[in-house]
Amino acid sequence: MRNVIRTVILIVAAGLKLWAGDIPFNRGINLTGWFQAPNVYEMQFTKYTFKDFENIKSLGCDVIRLPINLHYMTGGPPDYRLDSLFLFFLDQAVDWADSLGIYIILDNHTFDVNQDTDPEIGDVLKKVWVQMAGHYKNRSDRVLYEVLNEPHGISDEVWNSIQQEVVAAIRSVDTVHTIVIGPAGWNSFRNLDKMPVYDDDNLIYTFHFYDPFLFTHQGATWTNPSMESLADVPFPYAADSMPELPAELSGTWIETAYNNYPFTGTEDYVRSQIDIAVAFKNERKVPVYCGEFGVFMKNSRNEDRVLWYETARKYLESNDIPWTIWDYQGGFGLFEKGGNDMFDHDLNVPLLEALDLNVPEQTEYIMKPDSTGFMVYTDFIGSEIYNMSYTRGRIDFYSGDQPNNGKVCLKWTDASQYDHLSFDFKPDKDMSGLVRDSYALDMIVRSGIAGLKFDVRFLDTKTEDPDDHPWRIVYTVDESMVPSDSRWHHIFIPLSQFAEGGSWDNGWYNPEGKFDWSRIDRFEISNEYDIFGEGSIWFDNIIVTDEDTARVLDDSVFIDPEITATETAEIPEIRVYPNPVNGLLLIEDPTGEKAACQLLDVCGRVLKESEFRGAARLHLSGLAQGIYFIKILKNDGTAETRKIIKQ
Repeated sequence: MRNVIRTVILIVAAGLKLWAGDIPFNRGINLTGWFQAPNVYEMQFTKYTFKDFENIKSLGCDVIRLPINLHYMTGGPPDYRLDSLFLFFLDQAVDWADSLGIYIILDNHTFDVNQDTDPEIGDVLKKVWVQMAGHYKNRSDRVLYEVLNEPHGISDEVWNSIQQEVVAAIRSVDTVHTIVIGPAGWNSFRNLDKMPVYDDDNLIYTFHFYDPFLFTHQGATWTNPSMESLADVPFPYAADSMPELPAELSGTWIETAYNNYPFTGTEDYVRSQIDIAVAFKNERKVPVYCGEFGVFMKNSRNEDRVLWYETARKYLESNDIPWTIWDYQGGFGLFEKGGNDMFDHDLNVPLLEALDLNVPEQTEYIMKPDSTGFMVYTDFIGSEIYNMSYTRGRIDFYSGDQPNNGKVCLKWTDASQYDHLSFDFKPDKDMSGLVRDSYALDMIVRSGIAGLKFDVRFLDTKTEDPDDHPWRIVYTVDESMVPSDSRWHHIFIPLSQFAEGGSWDNGWYNPEGKFDWSRIDRFEISNEYDIFGEGSIWFDNIIVTDEDTARVLDDSVFIDPEITATETAEIPEIRVYPNPVNGLLLIEDPTGEKAACQLLDVCGRVLKESEFRGAARLHLSGLAQGIYFIKILKNDGTAETRKIIKQ
């Protein structure tokens, strides 16, 4: 009853005001590497599913901080219009969290550790957040907005002013949802007291905690200078187990941190630094939350790492500061180093105990030979397969360019030599039985590239044997299989027809007959021969199967609007394309003058007409197959007529 009275008093006295200790969630994780893609079309949405959200909740977590490369999920300047596919994906994540009673913080993680925050970033922030607030204003109060992750290289005064403007912009659209704000200086707890008293009562103040940095970031490659060579720094400090400072770090700020570590590498020091955030919370009487804390696992000893988490977690909680650790399956995550990140087999039990999370039963994973085929890509990347592609060109996993099956296909453009689409199997696959049972790689491919040639290959797992390498088994696809006619073609390659292709392992190794079908690490499509140029190649229904039943469902010629638009700019004449046409017909007049177009049947009857300037689009999907005519009426009184074929 006292809690009810207190709540009523707070509402009457301060509206939506959040007081210190009133944050509605307690503990959770950062779900990294998901919405942090360069753009939505390279994002692997199937990396996480509703089941992962259920698993996270079962650990005892009640909040997920979702890092998003928000500015990259737009059409770019000047409007930064949010991509509809991005919102479609994000809505599903929000739905999953809401259905499970989990809070979800939409964290604008558009930042670069090597680039200072732009003092003009406020214009972009206001544009994207007004749209986000407009989209989510009617959703549950479990959705929170975080303005920007770790602003840095920008003065506190400038950043604080920008952040107030962004909060005001959000409030012009959404007066209900809580906004998470943080200080400059990488969201450092040391910069909290440099923040003003913001003109909003529904805010949560966040900070990040990685002290002592020498311990938490040993092995990190993204620091300046790199700390990759630093390993086995103990926690707490112990003189007899301290490693020598790598020579290349002498004379840097890391040497200073190394020399100070006897004083900073203690549990008391960790607590004393968190006290800075506690003092801010108590003096301002505002809600404070630790959005990130953790230890990079690569070069740290697990027992020391676990102790640091326990120390930080206990002290945060003793001071009523909720937290989300960085991260879930990444280098700071909840899973054992070098494992498969499988929830039932690979969780780091001592770490979960240190975080006071629930510990699900763990069993040993035993890899069994595959007995059935599997899907690599059909609209989405398949289950337990992760995108590890490397390309200097562009990948679109959700291309609407006349897919053969489903709603979308995979488009790869401007690939340079040795670029590859890579699909990592996690856990590894034993495909030895599939080879014996005459399984094949089956896919639908389309290209307009003359002399096309590329490799499809499987790579096995490099063992601990120093003489072993990630061996390849390869099949070369060429123009005899995929003619450059811009039509879909079916490819069926028995696994038994693949041939050993050597290994790249920091140097080239010729085949030695050591490829192992019983431990396959990944499947790749590689531009080994530098044939692509500026062209595109499309893939659909990439499957390992024993049934040669796939069919080309769309045998029309596809004319890529991107390529055609480039050609149009070079030829000063009206273009009508594609021809033959299936759905959308494009008309382009490079003069940009006002004109009109008419669609005529063979009897000369006008079926559609419209005025345009520069370009027009006619949707022909409802018309029967056959011959039609486009008549273009120019502003000078002249006219042109083009014959088109509707497929």
